[in-house]
Amino acid sequence: MAQIVLMPKEGITVESCLVGAWRKNIGDTVAVGETLFDYETDKAAFECVSTAGGVLLHKFYNEGDEAPVLRPAAIVGEEGEDISALIADAGAAAAPAGEAAKPSGPATEFKPVLAAAETTGAAPNASPVASPRARSFAAEQGVDLGSAIPTGPDGRILEEDVIKAANKTQRDDKTQRDTQGAQGGSFMFGRETQDAPPAAPALGAADGAAAADYEDETFTKIRAVIAKTMTDSLHSGAQLTHHHSFDATSVLAMREDFKAADEALGYGGVSVGDIILYTASRVLARHPEINALVTAAGVRKYHTVNLGVAVDTPRGLMVPTVFGAEKKSLNKISAEVKALAAAAREGNISPDFLTGGTFTVSNLGATGVEMFTPIINPPQAAILGVCGVTERVRLNRNGRPEVYPLIGLSLTYDHRAIDGAPASRFAAELCKELEAFSWKTLALELEGGAK
Repeated sequence: MAQIVLMPKEGITVESCLVGAWRKNIGDTVAVGETLFDYETDKAAFECVSTAGGVLLHKFYNEGDEAPVLRPAAIVGEEGEDISALIADAGAAAAPAGEAAKPSGPATEFKPVLAAAETTGAAPNASPVASPRARSFAAEQGVDLGSAIPTGPDGRILEEDVIKAANKTQRDDKTQRDTQGAQGGSFMFGRETQDAPPAAPALGAADGAAAADYEDETFTKIRAVIAKTMTDSLHSGAQLTHHHSFDATSVLAMREDFKAADEALGYGGVSVGDIILYTASRVLARHPEINALVTAAGVRKYHTVNLGVAVDTPRGLMVPTVFGAEKKSLNKISAEVKALAAAAREGNISPDFLTGGTFTVSNLGATGVEMFTPIINPPQAAILGVCGVTERVRLNRNGRPEVYPLIGLSLTYDHRAIDGAPASRFAAELCKELEAFSWKTLALELEGGAK
């Protein structure tokens, strides 16, 4: 008996997913638990596995379609089975994904995707049918929905369609400006001249190749989200960055001790970055004005530290969250960060771990960065940038110059919610705690019962 396979729901905040490549074609044999197609959310990529066994009889979505979660995605059943009633019950006016069924099974009618007005019978000037994401993006970017070519089910305009329309508009505008510039004369010292531009010299093969040496790449779903989030962050907040630094002698010495310590202690995998995360979680708990979110009405100060950790992945920047970090031990934070980072890079992290942060740490130390201005991850009120180790010279107690290791910290904060003095006090206290980090620090942790 034919069964419907639903679009999975990844995380409580996910409402729709972008369908990727189909692993199975119509007519292929499918086993329970076998992958039907790939799909992605704004943050991660997943595989949709079949909940039924048999033959793939119908696809409700094509590659690139935006599919609502917990809605029919495919039909799996016995070869030759009549599935018209299931399609009707699912409300699927859209056709299968362009593949005819095998001759032994019934042919399923293919209905082409029509423009919104044709599909709905609306008047030509009616509002186009578009997904909420598409409408939101179009409004923010000032894109006319009517200029987007719909690719979704039933002529529905998706966010990707609006992005393509926006890119096309920019290219057309540039072409028009270039044409006007070539035909409309020139300006010189405020006086327009109508002299025709000299004829362009003929291009040789090498010149032509150089002129065409580029490629256009459309934003992926996650890249578009990153672009929008970062732009909104800069446009909506009053961001200011303070640059601090601390003597890293103790932290680096502890890292060496960890590597040489008994494996039973479990500190072998702890990095300098883990030490900074651990220490920041303790200091943040004493500075709720920094561990905060900016709301429409004001500031929401948290006494629980949900620490966001920026991770570089093949698909773009992701920020998984270590919840309740101020109550977790150094070992626990280190292990959890490594597990979350691995899941983010592999593309199978749950979206639930990519929300809920109250403060973010972005560590670029491994790249040799000495100073930078991290952008706040909204609606958070602040973000900490961790820089690389550099060597500086100072006078010791005997008045002689000595070289010591230094690590820079760049704190960006939203001046709407945080003033410079409390931001500086937080950073100064964090530097002081890191300079004093030792085995004694961990002994106090064990006495306090951190887990």
